[in-house]
This record gives sequence, C-alpha cells and structure tokens, in this order.
Amino acid sequence: MDGHIVLAGVTKAFGENVVVDNIDLNIREGEFFSMLGPSGCGKTTTLRMIAGFEVPTEGTVTLAGTDVTRVPPAKRNVNMVFQAYALFPHMTVQDNIEFGLRIKKVKRNEVRERTAEAIASVQLEGFEARKPAQLSGGQQQRVALARALVNRPAALLLDEPLGALDMKLRKEMQLELKEIQVRTGTTFIYVTHDQEEALTMSDRIAVMNNGIIEQCAGPREIYEHPSTAFVAGFIGTSNLVNLRIDRMVDGCVVMDVAEGQRIVARSSQTSDSIQITVRPEKIQLRPDGLGENASTVGGRISDVVYLGSMTQIIVDLATGDRLTVHRLNDEMATTDPKVGDTITLHWAAENSFVIKGVPTISNEGETPAPSASENHNEGDTDA
Repeated sequence: MDGHIVLAGVTKAFGENVVVDNIDLNIREGEFFSMLGPSGCGKTTTLRMIAGFEVPTEGTVTLAGTDVTRVPPAKRNVNMVFQAYALFPHMTVQDNIEFGLRIKKVKRNEVRERTAEAIASVQLEGFEARKPAQLSGGQQQRVALARALVNRPAALLLDEPLGALDMKLRKEMQLELKEIQVRTGTTFIYVTHDQEEALTMSDRIAVMNNGIIEQCAGPREIYEHPSTAFVAGFIGTSNLVNLRIDRMVDGCVVMDVAEGQRIVARSSQTSDSIQITVRPEKIQLRPDGLGENASTVGGRISDVVYLGSMTQIIVDLATGDRLTVHRLNDEMATTDPKVGDTITLHWAAENSFVIKGVPTISNEGETPAPSASENHNEGDTDA
C-alpha cells in the first residue's frame, strides 16, 4: 500500500489479551483521518503504535516510506496532543509554544519565526503574553495544538483532545480543528468515541470494534452505507430489520407484512432472508414522491420524544420489529402523533440498505479489512 502512514498486518497483544488484531491502514498525506469506536476497541493503542509509545506484536508501521516500527517516539516526526493539555502554568503562551524548539536548540530567529507561524495558524495573535490560567478551555486547546504544530510534524496525533470541554465549546472546536488542519495541510489522526465529532471533521473514518476495523470510508459512505450491523448501530441511530424474502419485483426483494403492507429493499439476494438498516430520517409518515417500489408498513406508537428541531417517534410493528422515526418540527408539520396511535410508515426501496456482513475499505487500490475475530477488551485506558 502506498500511503503517508501505513499499518500493515499490525497486531498488539498484552499477554493473551489481543487488543489490536491484524489491521491494515493507509493514511494519506494531508488528510483528517479519524479512528472511531467504543471504549476498549483498540483505537488508542493503534494511535500509540503510530506514535511509538507501543511496539506492535506483529506487523509494521511505515511513515513517509520509512519503517518506524521500532523507532522510539522522540525520533519519529510526529507529535501527539492529549485530552490533558499539559501546558506549563508558569509560562506564557509564547514560552509554551517555543519550549520544544528551544530543547532542540533551534536557532533563536527560527524559533521566533516558527512560533509566530504556529500562533497565526491557530489564530491566537495577541495572546502571546498570557499564561494558561488566563485562557479559556478552547484557547488552551489551541495553545496545545500550536505547541505541536510548531515542530512541523509529518502527522499530528490527537487522542480525545476535546473530551474535557463542554458541549458548546466542543462543537466550536470541532470546526476550528478542521479549519486548522486544512490551513496547515498537516495530516491529522484523531481518536474519538463521539460519532458526531468524527462525522463533522473527518475526510475518512476507520470504525473499530474488538480490535478490528469494521469499515473504513468517508463520513457519508459510513453513515449512508454501513458495511456491518455494528457500524449501522454505532454511527448515529439506525433501524435494523430482518427481512424475510417472500418475492422479488423489479430488482427488489419484498417481505409481505399484511394486506397492502410490505417492506422492500433493492437487492439481488436469493437467500431466504437478509438484514437491512433504515435511517430514522428516511422514514416518512406520508408516501409522497416515493414511487411504486416503496415500503409501506403499519404499527402502533409506543413513545414520542420532543427533541427541539425534531420529534422522535418509536413505532412497534406487527412483525415484532421496533422502528425509530425522526420527523422535523417545521411549520408545515401535521398534528403531533400520540402514544397508542396506529400509524403507517413509508420509505423508498433504496433507503433499505442491505447489511452485507463483510467489512470493506472504501479506498481505491486497497484490500478489504480482515473479518472480525474473537477478541478481548484492551488492557489500557482506550476510551
């Protein structure tokens, strides 16, 4: 694989505890790449192997064409930013950012030039003389970023860097981080368990589970076309339905539910059943504009939750499935449905996305990720 950072057949085990299981990754130069997954999935351990803080049990790590698998962290041209910013409280913003360059004995003029460049990249001009206690959480985060960027690393590794911020500031910093990454052109490798965070900032996302990569693709591909049931359930809200194939019509498989009711998916499967996922926002309360090959199924409302911009409706079907429906709360909306009401749901056949059950990597020239194998949870504090 030809990439800026390449992990080939990388496994990490602590004794019998396998925390990363034979993964392949190809991270391009200048992209914002995220590793997303629940606690214990292996994402932080993978990041630490790229940084050099952990050595793979098997496999290789390559940086800009050079094998760095056993090269110590200080000799790798990467920098890491943690959730705890670790700024020196007695130093000014200027001194904090300059510190690493001074340790490396970079010439004074170059130190000043590179520090000014880093401060400008995170838009902290005018804050040079302030100390960390005089800064907001978001400003401290930007100082930590500038301190890492001033070294001009080949890649910046970020381990849950926004975890200590409140929700409003997190959302603001998500946009700022992406802007900084685009402005500097630096490769960012970002670890998070927050799905929205990954979708907002990333060029590509590797979704990890039990030490393996379930899917690696762009945000839209991951959300709209999840490769596995785990990805469908972990990224946002999704409805998983086991669809019995009763017949085929115009390139679609159909499960007849009741008189005039059916669930439809575009598929050429010839098996007895398949699993599909339907996103809540794709389900309509009216069949407007869906065409002939649309799913139409009735159920009873078990819960209605007002969420501000939308209302979440939980519907129990006669099949035993439970669907979550999101309806925008716009001015044209009809009367709110109530618990106990019967309701008919509609969605287009192409919005019944078939779960293939085989992890894939959406990347030209790359090979599929390995299939899931039984694993144990990590022994570190991967969040």
